[in-house]
Parts: sequence; structure tokens; C-alpha cells
Amino acid sequence: MRADENDAAAAVSSVMEGKAIAIPCLDGVRLGGHFWPAASRQPRGAVIVNAATGVLARYYHRYARFLAHHGFHVLTYDYRGIGASRPVRLRGCDYRWRDWGELDFDAALRFLRAEAGEGPLLAVGHSIGGFLPGLAPGASVLTRMITVGAQYAYWRDYAPQHRRTLFLKWHVAMPALTAICGYFPGRRLGWLEDLPAGVAHEWSFRRARMELSHPTWQREEVLARFSAVNAPILAVAASDDEFATLPAIRRGLGYYRNAPRTEVLLTPADLGVPSIGHFSLFHARHERGFWAGTLRWLTEGVNPWPDAPLG
Repeated sequence: MRADENDAAAAVSSVMEGKAIAIPCLDGVRLGGHFWPAASRQPRGAVIVNAATGVLARYYHRYARFLAHHGFHVLTYDYRGIGASRPVRLRGCDYRWRDWGELDFDAALRFLRAEAGEGPLLAVGHSIGGFLPGLAPGASVLTRMITVGAQYAYWRDYAPQHRRTLFLKWHVAMPALTAICGYFPGRRLGWLEDLPAGVAHEWSFRRARMELSHPTWQREEVLARFSAVNAPILAVAASDDEFATLPAIRRGLGYYRNAPRTEVLLTPADLGVPSIGHFSLFHARHERGFWAGTLRWLTEGVNPWPDAPLG
């Protein structure tokens, strides 16, 4: 096999598997993740994929491979306390939701810029992953964002028909179990992954205004970080999402007050599937539909669903 054929084979293998990496945070924590180099000599840009709360980064690996095949460098990573970034002992760990944005996403931005070089820097954020960039001091460098079901779990925003059940689950049972165990034992319950106590408590006791979760002296700075983000945002919602309802989506988007925002509401009929919900858009069955649509926004900033406004 010739040298250029060897290089091509190595590139294909790297895109398929991704390269395991460690991301250093400013406070000394190291995050586990994967980097997929673009399968192109002229990359279209570099994309960070932010996971939902309690979801392993590997859930998004197929989507990352898809983006890499279409010319993007891609970074996935586990937030501190989760998956490849879980400490030996989770009990009593004080990691917080806000740390995932202020420290973890900020570190991911620096890592990806160093790894990918110059070019557009983009983010795809699922659920809380679409809200975290606004907490990062360095997020003003972003070129464009896609948020998918992005919200921060204020209980009054849950779908009315599910609100009571979700409140009891996430705002009564979760803090009680966290107090008993010293962390939230989600895995053994089949309720997502285990969570650090700080993350579980921020979720359980979230108030209508996010900044009220922060000490008084930090609130102005937190709001200023969101205001510094001016990257256009494509905010995607699903009509049957019990978490990310229209009020929830708009509550979160409202913090990005200087970012141009395009809102779309997808129905199962739009995608030719029986249901969407909060998680399924990152399933491989959406490769030719939703995933292909995201390429237009990431590459050109064009809304692929102009006939599906949020309403």
C-alpha cells in the first residue's frame, strides 16, 4: 500500500473510532473525551457536542462520526463526575451544574481551538448542554450554535400532563436519595447516570431565574457572560418533549439576549417517525433527516426547517 493510501486509511480509522483525549480544566480537573478529525483536507470548522445531564458522551459518538465524515473536527467529552470524567469516589463530590459550563465547556473550547486550529468554532448542545455555553467565560469565540431541547429544568415549565410525575421524580425523590447516598444513584434506578450531589441539588432546587442559584455578588457577571455570546443560535424543540416545552426553551434562550435566535418546532410527522421526545434526535435513525439538516446550519447558517417555527 502506498504512503498516501496509508494516510487515507489512517484518516478513515480515526474518524470511525475517534481519539481518546484528556482535557485539562483551570482548576486541575481533567475531563475524558474523544476527538474526531475532519475527513477532509479543508475542514469546514470544529464542533463541540455538549451532552444532556446524566447522559454519557458516547451517546453522541455516532453523530460526531457523522459530522467528521462531512468535514468537521468534532469534540465530545464527559462533564466532571460523569462517565470518563468520573472520580474514583463520587460520594460527597461537590461538583455543580455551573462548573460544567464555567470550567468544563470553557476548557473544551480551549482544547478544540488548540487541536483544530483556526476556523469556525461551533457548538451543538443537547438539553442543559445548550445552556452551559453561556456560563463559560470564553464562549464569545463561538461562530454558531445548535441547541436541541435546551432548557435548565425549572419544574413549572414541564409539560402540564407530566408535571406532577416529573416534579416528584426530579425534585422530591432525587434530592432525598442524594441526601442519603451522598450522590444521586441514577444508574441503579435506570434514571440516567449517577450525578454528583452538587449537580443533583442544582437541578432539584432550580428557581425560575437561573442567576438566583448563584451568590448575589456573582449574578451580574453570570448574566454578562451570556450577553457576550453573539453567535447565531438555531434552537430546536420537539412537539412531544415533556422537558423542553415552549416556555422552557424560551426561558433558556432569553439569557442569550445578544445572540440572533432562530426557533423551530419539529413534529414526529416532520421527520416521519412516531415520536421524538427529549432524547431521540441523536439516534442514528435520524441521520438522513435531522442530522443532515444540522449540517446546513453548521456550514452556512441556513435554517433547514423554515416552515416549522416554534410558534
